[in-house]
Amino acid sequence: MANEKNEWGSNISFLLAMIGSAVGLGNIWRFPYVLYSNGGGAFYIPYITAVLILGIPFLILEYGVGYNFKSSFPKAIRSISKKWEYLGWFLPVAIFMILVYYISILGWDGFYVIISAFKGWGADPNNYFTNTFLQSTESVSGIATVVPVIAVSILAGWFILWFISHRNLEDGIGRVSKALVPLLFIIMIGIVIFSLTLPGAGIGLSQLFNPDWSLLADFNIWMAAFGQIIFSLSLGMCIAFTYASYAQDDSDLVSNVLYVAVANCGFENFAAIGVFSILGYMSLQSGVAVPDLVTQGTGLVFIVYPEVFNVLGGIANIIGPLFFFTVYLAGITSVLALLEPVSVSIQNKFGWSRNKTVTVLCIIGGACSMIYATAMGSYILGIADTFLNQIALLIGVICECILFAWIFDAGKIIPSLNKNSKTLKIGKWWIVAIKYIIPIVLGFVWIGGLFGVISSGSIVELSILAILAVILIGFTVILKKLPAKSKDWDETQQRL
Repeated sequence: MANEKNEWGSNISFLLAMIGSAVGLGNIWRFPYVLYSNGGGAFYIPYITAVLILGIPFLILEYGVGYNFKSSFPKAIRSISKKWEYLGWFLPVAIFMILVYYISILGWDGFYVIISAFKGWGADPNNYFTNTFLQSTESVSGIATVVPVIAVSILAGWFILWFISHRNLEDGIGRVSKALVPLLFIIMIGIVIFSLTLPGAGIGLSQLFNPDWSLLADFNIWMAAFGQIIFSLSLGMCIAFTYASYAQDDSDLVSNVLYVAVANCGFENFAAIGVFSILGYMSLQSGVAVPDLVTQGTGLVFIVYPEVFNVLGGIANIIGPLFFFTVYLAGITSVLALLEPVSVSIQNKFGWSRNKTVTVLCIIGGACSMIYATAMGSYILGIADTFLNQIALLIGVICECILFAWIFDAGKIIPSLNKNSKTLKIGKWWIVAIKYIIPIVLGFVWIGGLFGVISSGSIVELSILAILAVILIGFTVILKKLPAKSKDWDETQQRL
């Protein structure tokens, strides 16, 4: 790596950065809908199962292998097998493409932090968000229409990302994580406590947690649980791998995995309580049933919440900005983590400094994200999200699991992991999970996702998917084929 500090100053910096990478914007708008639409309280059975046999074992795998090589993801893959180096670049490029659209959503939220102070969305938040703010259209001609306020909001997000990430690890991500992650939890706790005091909160919670036990026999519910854990814990995104490569030699990686899993699951469930308490209040005030108010995706944040704030009265002028600021903090912690895998990979191979690498990536990313500042941007964003998360990322994760578990032989890192662990000792159960259970489960999830995307896609959607695939594969090949400038690119360094 470049000659600069590439190690966490303390274990707490490592832990908070990992929690911040998991506790992101998506936990606030995705999990409440997934929980509600998949059996309510009954969903916790497949959910907890997914945490235990997928989330925790796979995070331990990524932590352990990343810690062992203390290098970027592609260099570690190259050290294991040069034939697999394409995978080493495939995943970081996919993660960077996710970052490009993710920071666009962050830009939307940044604008809403401002207008929420005076309810700038007016009496019809749906019309404002879709037509006035996004100027959304599915027409290809919409690419020619740039929405200035969205462009500025997106570029502001890239500037914040650059400002934090171009510094060395501890002064940048480490210091920010120590401040933002605790603040994020404190504000969210305050919002949830307030939401529980609202009249009608119990109505929403009864809808959320009312178990539909019959759905446990539905295979799709189990796949939804595993998909949620993949999404919320950022499995396979090279984030855990990269952050663990910076860990100090005496780090208790297994315990850190447990802390991250508990913090992430606790946060998204806490957010769900807040969301449905407020929906219950809105149902009581409007007379509209909770099921008719529930929506998925960004609509929950940018349409339903503003509708709630419209009926909250004067207190909404405080709660509104506080809520959107909390979402912004969650987004910042995530984009910091999403940039890191490709950043350290380029530093590792081409010998660039951290400052230069982050600056170049933010300029490229800012330019690419302008496609999402167009009138067609939100439509393209939905397609990109589907392609990258349900197709590209999952197949990469399956290959990563096979490579680490079988070719690298993850069993040899068990003694070192157990040596520093103060909580859980891993053994044969872990090997069974990473060699057999996880690849099989993820294979089913990937096949289901691929079939769904292809069968339901229009000609325009499939064309955009094809373009995204070409971009992903093209840059993967380019980064793999470019000659290395770093002298130690072919050196294999292992800690274990």
